[in-house]
Amino acid sequence: MDNSMDDRRQQSPILFICHSDHDVVNQIRKMGWQLRQVKYLTRSPSAPSVMEGVQVGVIELSEIINIDTVESFVRSHADVFWLAMVNKPYLSSHAVRYLLKNYFYDFHTSPPDFTRLQYMLGHALGMAKLCASPQPRPITPVLSQGVLGQSQCMDHLKQQLKKLSRCQLPVLITGESGTGKELVAKELHYGSECAQGPFIPVNCGALPAQLVQSELFGHEKGAFTGATQCKIGKIEAANNGSLFLDEIGDLPLEEQVNLLRFLQEKTIERVGSHHSIHLNVRVIAATHVDLEKAVQEGRFREDLYFRLNVIRLKIPPLRQRGEDILLLARTFLQQQQDNNRLDFSELAEVAMLQHRWTGNVRELLNRVQRASVMASGRYIQPLDLEIESGPPATDGECLKTIREEAERDALSRALTKSQGKVSSVAKQLNVSRATLYRLLDKHSLL
Repeated sequence: MDNSMDDRRQQSPILFICHSDHDVVNQIRKMGWQLRQVKYLTRSPSAPSVMEGVQVGVIELSEIINIDTVESFVRSHADVFWLAMVNKPYLSSHAVRYLLKNYFYDFHTSPPDFTRLQYMLGHALGMAKLCASPQPRPITPVLSQGVLGQSQCMDHLKQQLKKLSRCQLPVLITGESGTGKELVAKELHYGSECAQGPFIPVNCGALPAQLVQSELFGHEKGAFTGATQCKIGKIEAANNGSLFLDEIGDLPLEEQVNLLRFLQEKTIERVGSHHSIHLNVRVIAATHVDLEKAVQEGRFREDLYFRLNVIRLKIPPLRQRGEDILLLARTFLQQQQDNNRLDFSELAEVAMLQHRWTGNVRELLNRVQRASVMASGRYIQPLDLEIESGPPATDGECLKTIREEAERDALSRALTKSQGKVSSVAKQLNVSRATLYRLLDKHSLL
């Protein structure tokens, strides 16, 4: 008899409860829960084992409860699905609303309706078990689903990529460091006729100066000291595919001549050979430097610039992509988790929308990866991302206000830079004139 009671107790789900009313506690115990009870919450319960096996927790929120203590406690036990029992007048407190929104699965107002409370606890337990189920870790590479983004400038970029799938002309990709130039180059390759061929990336800035020609064009056996065997270069390896020349602005001037000859004649000669090899290679180049300025300063050949700049794709910096920032952040977060327990708090979203992102998408990825490990609560906070917190939320209008301000700021900066020329502003922001006039009128900038 005693053994059967012990078995039933072991099979009962474990509930952590912090409530001052014994009648409430007893009613919940009758629902079939095995309780771990404390009367008043402290930062660390008396025994560490009190939270062992707990999947659902109930905490009473009242005037005598320290909100900071509750937040600290639930953040340190983020794997638990927390429900709050709140006195209805206490819901008018901004601090309580923030706490509920960011850390609690659900809440129930006092006095309790035990039928409804039993349903809420059962649902929380079901979700806890579902999230505790082992999930296969994603093995797809970051952004493997292609160029992500729903902003107008990214839609424009996607349309350009679609058009370029029908041609094999050279493409020059420009944009700040970390914006995803290699990703765009891969999209160009895998969306083109040469998709079945190789995609060969080359970082021109990382090539040793004395080995640039050998790395790009290959060499014959005995061509120089140490050349013990024949080696094909990067250009030849990209035959019937695409050659991606990243940081093309760092290519030494003497090698720019050889690259220009290949673009003109579609042939190469390995180092130590006089035999021409005809190749079918699409060249995609990328740079974060101003090539026009480099040409003026004599650091980049003008004829090579025009050969590469047949079609130009400009990738916008992350700070100009609006809510794409949140879309990318959630994508990165999902790829870091074994389950989907973590999410971003509203303050974190506001902070991300306000941040300048000088490192662009690469910086966002790094910060999300770090936050997914360092976050101590169910919701990632600005502190976890190591960026400054945005203003506090005000009745759901905070994000909308920040987005409006970001849009107006982008328009103002573009108008200043183009000295008020509407055609130049529309081109800079990748919007039509009709859309630009609508936005200018919306923000009273006409």
